[in-house]
Amino acid sequence: MLDLEKYGVNMWEEEKILSFRQKLLAWYDENKRDLPWRRSKNPYHIWVSEIMLQQTRVDTVIPYYERFLERFPTVESLATAPEEDLLKAWEGLGYYSRVRNMQAAAQQIMNEFNGEFPTTYEGISSLKGIGPYTAGAISSIAFNLAQPAVDGNVMRVLARLFEVNHDIGKPSNRKIFQAMMEILIDPERPGDFNQALMDLGSDIEAPVNPRPQDSPIKDYSAAYQNGTMERYPIKAPKKKPVPIYLNALVVQNAKGQFLLEKNESEKLLAGFWHFPLIEVDEFSKDEEELNLFNQVSEASLQFGPSPQDSFEQDYDLEVDWQDTHFEEVKHVFSHRKWHVRILSGQVVDSKEYCDKEVVWLTPEEFDLYPLAKPQQKIWQEYSKKC
Repeated sequence: MLDLEKYGVNMWEEEKILSFRQKLLAWYDENKRDLPWRRSKNPYHIWVSEIMLQQTRVDTVIPYYERFLERFPTVESLATAPEEDLLKAWEGLGYYSRVRNMQAAAQQIMNEFNGEFPTTYEGISSLKGIGPYTAGAISSIAFNLAQPAVDGNVMRVLARLFEVNHDIGKPSNRKIFQAMMEILIDPERPGDFNQALMDLGSDIEAPVNPRPQDSPIKDYSAAYQNGTMERYPIKAPKKKPVPIYLNALVVQNAKGQFLLEKNESEKLLAGFWHFPLIEVDEFSKDEEELNLFNQVSEASLQFGPSPQDSFEQDYDLEVDWQDTHFEEVKHVFSHRKWHVRILSGQVVDSKEYCDKEVVWLTPEEFDLYPLAKPQQKIWQEYSKKC
């Protein structure tokens, strides 16, 4: 077991731990949130909710969770689902590797566990995309195993309880909080204990505007008693996302259909359909002043082919470009920020396409294909003007 004193953490005596558990669980019994996944002990349902709740707010997750289980009610239905159906069900939630990993894990369950969800912490941990937190949550909630579920909310509460002087954002420090939870967790009600700390950390002890005076465990909190709440938890600021500049080419044919392309890369938003995108170094004022629509001048040649010219060459289309100004569309991913400029036009001639996978769709048909959030934002902005 980890020597917590080495990290400056002095745990309580057994009597205080028992008192703490009792106080926390009594508060949870009175105040726990009524959430759809808490009405079930089905490990598949709990797994779906826990994966969705990563990086996503509870109120956003609830309708996704209900639709997802309606569409994929069993592990087998998830394992055999076509990728486009899967991505469509996850559309708008972001962090799409989550749902791909879920399908890979569902296939593991079918192949390695005879279609039965594993019932041990080790078995659950062996599944694709399931780390210590998710394994702990499923183990404790579905199977009543005394396994900690240490997420950001839990670490925030613990950091204040014991004035932990270690950055909760550093993965190497997670072992400190894991060891603390192994001592604190209630062996009789481990699932409720984990969820009580999660609820506490997401509301009363939230990262923004906490209400420590309302905490049921304030008498146990060293930071509250010592007036050091503002210091904890220790967390270094996030790095700013890298800016990425893109031109989105929104073109319509005579039938009122729009060109969409499938992202075949293995990187960001793989498998989703999108308006053709052309990345540039940045949006310069020179480009805006040149008015690139249907114009070629000596000055414009300094910049090489315009996005419109490149698009027409790549897609074997002739387009009448419109001089319409759209607001810049912005979308923030975890490590990058997209800045998207919309360029629109009407197709006047088309030939055979290159090797890209494309479709022409009416707006009513967009619902049949998975479109990630940035593409939805592009369409919303385009629809305001056209």
